Amino acid sequence: MSAVTAVEPATHGAGSATRLILAASLGNALEFYEILVYGYFAVTVSKVFFPAADQAVSMLITLGTVGISYLSRPIGAIFLGDYGDRCGRKRALTLSIVLMTFGTGLMTIMPSYAWLARLVLGYPSLGLLSPILVIASRLVQGFSVGGEFANSTTFLVEHRPDRADFFASWQWTSQGLAALVATGFGALLSGTMSAEDLQAWGWRFPFAFGLLIGPVGYYIRSNMEETPAFSAATPPRAPMRELLVTQWDRLLLVIGAVIVSTSSQYMLLYMPTYATHELHLPQYLSYAAAASAAALQVLAVPLVGIWVDRMGQSRIMMAAAALFFLTAYPAFVMLARQGSLSVLIIVVCWMALLKSCYSGALPSFMAKIFPAATRVSGLSLSYNVAVTIFGGFAPFFAQSLVDLTGSNLAPSYYIMVTALLSLGSLLILQGRIDPPPTAKRELP
Repeated sequence: MSAVTAVEPATHGAGSATRLILAASLGNALEFYEILVYGYFAVTVSKVFFPAADQAVSMLITLGTVGISYLSRPIGAIFLGDYGDRCGRKRALTLSIVLMTFGTGLMTIMPSYAWLARLVLGYPSLGLLSPILVIASRLVQGFSVGGEFANSTTFLVEHRPDRADFFASWQWTSQGLAALVATGFGALLSGTMSAEDLQAWGWRFPFAFGLLIGPVGYYIRSNMEETPAFSAATPPRAPMRELLVTQWDRLLLVIGAVIVSTSSQYMLLYMPTYATHELHLPQYLSYAAAASAAALQVLAVPLVGIWVDRMGQSRIMMAAAALFFLTAYPAFVMLARQGSLSVLIIVVCWMALLKSCYSGALPSFMAKIFPAATRVSGLSLSYNVAVTIFGGFAPFFAQSLVDLTGSNLAPSYYIMVTALLSLGSLLILQGRIDPPPTAKRELP
């Protein structure tokens, strides 16, 4: 499972390295940017598309649609993962970013529930088309994203096996950059626009901005070369079948390893909503805390990638998972007792730091578990199953736990459980991935 051999560093210029990172990371950035915008503007979106007499019900439905989009991710993972192993990483990447851009564009021009209800007099039920179309756009996004992470990670590590950890870590650096832009929009619009204007038209601006990423990403990806590993190999006929029949144990363990990474990421997405609803902080201040966490992630993840290149992966990830378990409850206790902006920033930055340490090592860790013939299929299915169950529904689970228990400490329980699940998987995998610290590594 973990065969590693010495390899001389590949010769790549700074320009080619930059293009490689951009080609692989722009789609991942667009994916996460769109998810963050939808989550950060959940209060506004709930009023525009899911109006209800009970605001709590409206909010839960909105957060639930974040999870609904993840129901199509495993389907996209199966299709685009298999496509990437059979037809090439490059072709799968260009297809996924086209679909992703289409979903973002659909959300940008989506008519509101009230507008459709008024469109045809005597047919107020026409307004129901609005939430249906929102769900449809989320499902398209989910399908396209299903193969994005796996294909882009494989694209990075197969082009640069000599520095797989550092290059693969840019997957989460791009998410941090996307989070900075998304939180910037959240703080700017909520701080400068009235609630009425924000609900009427202001929320569309950040979605429209996301449309700019798609064409740029498509152009760069269409002009990149296929990976050497895929070009040199004979594509398998049925990579997904081979994965499920002969590598199911690897698949289950990698799903377990991804759990705390995705749960913590989507808890960070939920924190502005938590701060507004449970701590009663102004919305623009909660975005300032989220922006601080995103900035820390942008700075920390590449450094973790360099660190992991030298130190190995599993020990760093195990330490981060253990700290998630040990510190989640005290962090939320401190936050609930004081409820100030400074404490909120400390808590989310601590979560972001642990997330950076764990996730900076995760992409290349996953890639090394699967052989080239099933690498995209393995990464796609394991990542998206974990994200669908433990990530996409994390804001919904967290808010539901708060409502059911009446305790604003409840989100910490979710983090603790997911940390234990990942720690167990890493303990089983320990020693199967990391080579001696002095060895240079290439993908099996």
